Amino acid sequence: MKIFNKFRFSLSLILVALISFSCSEDFLDNVPTDAISAEAALSSPENMMLILNGLHRQVYSQAQLPGSSSSRSGESHFIPALDAMGGSIIHSSPGNGWMTSDLQWLTHTNPTYTTVYNFWYQRYHFIASSNSIINAISDGDFAVSPQLNNILGQAHAYRAWAYHKLVTTFAKGYTIGNPSTDLGVPIVFSTEAPYESAPRSTVEEVYNQMENDIDEAISYLENAGSPVNKSHISLNAAYGIKARIALSKGDWQTAAESAALAREGFPLLNESQWLSGFNTYDLPEVIWGGRVIDSETNYYQSYFYYISPTFNGSQNRSNPKIISSELYDIIPETDFRNEAWLPLAPNTNPSASNGEGGSYESDPNYDSEDEFWDAWSEVISKYGMTSGHNTHPYMTVKFLQKNPGTIDPDDVIYMRSSEMYLIEIESLAMMNAISEAQELLQEFGESRDSAFDASQFATREELIEQIKFQRRVELWGEGFSFHDHIRWDEPLDQSNSGAAKVLYQNGFFQERPSQNDAWIWKIPQAEIDANPYITSSDQN
Repeated sequence: MKIFNKFRFSLSLILVALISFSCSEDFLDNVPTDAISAEAALSSPENMMLILNGLHRQVYSQAQLPGSSSSRSGESHFIPALDAMGGSIIHSSPGNGWMTSDLQWLTHTNPTYTTVYNFWYQRYHFIASSNSIINAISDGDFAVSPQLNNILGQAHAYRAWAYHKLVTTFAKGYTIGNPSTDLGVPIVFSTEAPYESAPRSTVEEVYNQMENDIDEAISYLENAGSPVNKSHISLNAAYGIKARIALSKGDWQTAAESAALAREGFPLLNESQWLSGFNTYDLPEVIWGGRVIDSETNYYQSYFYYISPTFNGSQNRSNPKIISSELYDIIPETDFRNEAWLPLAPNTNPSASNGEGGSYESDPNYDSEDEFWDAWSEVISKYGMTSGHNTHPYMTVKFLQKNPGTIDPDDVIYMRSSEMYLIEIESLAMMNAISEAQELLQEFGESRDSAFDASQFATREELIEQIKFQRRVELWGEGFSFHDHIRWDEPLDQSNSGAAKVLYQNGFFQERPSQNDAWIWKIPQAEIDANPYITSSDQN
């Protein structure tokens, strides 16, 4: 059977969520795991919540879906991968090879690569599971309750979230294309025979579906009570998803209003919180995140394996991630975020792609061997790295493990109120609400920079440039840069970033998205082979 026939595998996907993540629950203790029926899985709100719990973990976890690969573990992989492709997270060397093809723009432009395959398949898993819950409740006779509203709200929100990820990645950007005619992705609802998929709907049709779903989610979550924890999609998180959808569409009014509602009750981080390592969703800004459970972590495929300089894995020991030196050098000295990167960290890796690593003689920042290695030792000691870790100029220390120098798991953050502030400010600026945008920008900016003065950004153009700067610094490493380039129709240019052209190759420069379809990911070849409604002529 072809795994991309979504409906045929909807039952398997539900059972995987239940068996993999919820086998300690009472009803599974009393029924053999190979005999669980769809009827049992969808027979009660309690059992449907188990399916949702499986989805919460699937957002980040390594648990392998049937026919997929564990080597692309949900958002743990795709958050840093999208920032590698978007030029935000810069690799200082090839390291152990992980994500090298991503930053070289080889994976998403090849329909047979595991990267495109898993991105597509994982998100349709969320859609299939959400469909099963929504359809079962629609066809059943369940008493209306806060619990049922919570389940329906989260199912609709997951479906909106998944379609948004898909359509903004596998189709031309809404604001730079022709959404009424541009091909989007298949919209699927059925969970019963004949298990047929669907042709590619237009971008406009997919957006209509997302908007309907997220509005449904909000209406249910308004009557669902408080969420159990931040790994669940709360009312605030649903408003955040709505703000993201509206922002990508250029629906500025909706984006501003939704972002304001999303951030209610989630105050901005102070300096010590911001510099604490972003390793827990207990931070007051975090609206939505994954509480990584020890037994279900990704280990060497985890988010912190890809991003944290302290994680004890070959990806980081030999390849510390760096920020663009051009971007870092314009962060004001009065902005405490400049402490999240180390511009003068010695370049200790002989295999550094810039050719300046391994010795004080090749590192222009140091004049003696003692000075060079003393600086390295100071960094290692301060942040808890191992003696096997290399350092590099402009390396990040934004993401730090709770237990540095280990492979211990840490939480993955999906949504923060900072993002919502910046969505709201950008939307206000785009609507020419200059004074309102300045006022909110001042509130945000002074929380990071003691000398911040928003009055110097007096036009829409000046505000937008400042918002771009703030997003690139504030949200560095959180997975937004690839799609920001598309939304802003900006080219990818690493000329003055510190990235090495010999490493980056095709990813060193790419023309703006409106003139370059390489920004649109290829439809997986497995989908074209399995779906009778999509042929090679429908390929991006």
